[in-house]
Amino acid sequence: MTSTERALAALRELILRGQFTAGARLGEVELAERLGVSRTPVREALTRLAAEGLVELVPNRGARVASWSVAELEGVFDLRSALEPRLTGLAVPRAQPADVAALEELAAEMLTVGLPGPHQDLDALVPLNRRFHGRLVVIADQSALATALAGAIHAPIQLRNFRAYDEASLRRSLAHHVEIVAAIRAGDPTWARAVMTAHIHNARAVMLRAAREQEAS
Repeated sequence: MTSTERALAALRELILRGQFTAGARLGEVELAERLGVSRTPVREALTRLAAEGLVELVPNRGARVASWSVAELEGVFDLRSALEPRLTGLAVPRAQPADVAALEELAAEMLTVGLPGPHQDLDALVPLNRRFHGRLVVIADQSALATALAGAIHAPIQLRNFRAYDEASLRRSLAHHVEIVAAIRAGDPTWARAVMTAHIHNARAVMLRAAREQEAS
């Protein structure tokens, strides 16, 4: 792995884990020192992250973490609502026992680290959630739909940070993962689609509320 690839992977994970808030400045010097590389790999990594939609490059002002307006987030959730339940339903008849077991394990791990209490770790919840949703897309095996969905869910950084969730919304989200596994195990695509739809609308309510509060501040 080259220094640019290492910097890219490290910066992407820091952003997706919410270590940098939306709109935060990303200074090349500071990042180079933090990652233990020169400024060139950092600059190249920022350019690639801008292409992914995670970073905004502002002329004469450098790079910052991308931020999304209420209207933009509404568009994202409209697209997710059209695509992700469909992919989840398509995954049901294709899921093998190993897939169901892997999804069940991820759902259980998310309950362990996500539920309020002494062991709660919202940073650890982020990659588990990505793996769960990503596994469903892989199982569905619909490349065109998967590509369209990736553009909708990868960029908006607000969608990757569970700190915006209140306790009730977080508990609903975690329970949805468990229920999606139950629907897949039962071989019921209608049930699976319905739960994923509810899951997305739960996230939509949380993220739009947070975005409106940010715009008002």
